[in-house]
Amino acid sequence: MAKLRLKKSVKKVLLFLILFIIVLIGATKLIKTYKYHQTYEYKFLQINYNLDEINILTKYLDNRTLDKLLERQYDVNIPKVINKKYFLLKNLDRYLDYIPKNPDKSIDDCIALVNVNRDKPYYEDLQTTKESDGIAMLVNKYHALSKDYEPDDIVKVSTTYSYSGMSLKKEAYDAFKKLADDAKKEGYTIVILSSYRTYEYQDELWSKRKNKNGIEQADAYAARAGSSEHETGLAIDVADYNHPMNFGEQESFTWMINNSYKYGFILRYPEGKENITGYDYEAWHYRYLGPELATKVYNEGITYDEYYEFYLNK
Repeated sequence: MAKLRLKKSVKKVLLFLILFIIVLIGATKLIKTYKYHQTYEYKFLQINYNLDEINILTKYLDNRTLDKLLERQYDVNIPKVINKKYFLLKNLDRYLDYIPKNPDKSIDDCIALVNVNRDKPYYEDLQTTKESDGIAMLVNKYHALSKDYEPDDIVKVSTTYSYSGMSLKKEAYDAFKKLADDAKKEGYTIVILSSYRTYEYQDELWSKRKNKNGIEQADAYAARAGSSEHETGLAIDVADYNHPMNFGEQESFTWMINNSYKYGFILRYPEGKENITGYDYEAWHYRYLGPELATKVYNEGITYDEYYEFYLNK
């Protein structure tokens, strides 16, 4: 009888253990399922993102941003823009609005255009240029200097380096003298055709173009007062003294492209970037940024508008 009771007790213990294990396995699965349902992977799968897209989202976005995205419907363009080098989170909604309206443009082009505010009309929502940025300040059709802005340290430029009547910020002038001297050693006589302009002078220049050819043509070739880099004392238009016409076709232009950044100057309105800069190609227009920043922009291979908005406009 004792043995029988022992066998029954063992069976009960075994049955209990089996039931316990079953319950434990079930509970573990439930816990795992619950935990998985709390993950971003599961939540984004529920609104039709695939795993590759989810990996992109979770790689580049913080939890707060991911939570906000979960409130949206699925958008195939969200992972695409987030995965691009020049993506700016603050512009996400603008990208998503701009891309469907411009099916002829690539995602990269749409991002670049939105970053430099080309989804907005020129001059419509002008921001005041951050003068505290110094030589790095951005001046264009979306960032304008105040009417009373006057750069300090403006000096006259010797006729050795320019046509008469030119002036420039001293730092930029000193850099250009070194550039011109070194270029001359290699057989290129590069001189300044246009330099610092006052607000009033720029207004007169633009108004003449507008009155003669209309606003659209005036805006393509000249900035409105306040939006010209020449007003900073950091911009120059140059020419080859021996070949004053068609600078972009001269060997001196090639020298400038390959060397100007070493002295702190960049080609400001390059060919093929008209829709980014807002200006027609100007082989002669250079902007002083200082050697360090100019080299970074040159190596990045993008316009200064793009560089500033992505790296500096925080």
